[in-house]
Amino acid sequence: MTVTAARLNFRVRPETEGRLRAAAAASNQSLTDFVISAAEDRADEVLATHTLVPADYYDSLIAALDEPPQRNEALTQAAQQRRRFKQS
Repeated sequence: MTVTAARLNFRVRPETEGRLRAAAAASNQSLTDFVISAAEDRADEVLATHTLVPADYYDSLIAALDEPPQRNEALTQAAQQRRRFKQS
């Protein structure tokens, strides 16, 4: 059981309500579940394009990318091992 922590109230045009109810019924969801799901999906899309990383994290990432590659002995040895399977 989900605990509701907040309430949103808004008005829509009658034709919008009809479309939402029809879409909710077609997806076998309650109107509330349908609207919340659609709103959450859209919010995730918008936030994904507007989410910023903290400046210090970004600076350290750029600095790490500017560093020359470091030799990884385990990876070098693995690459030199004979392959068990051949690609055709």
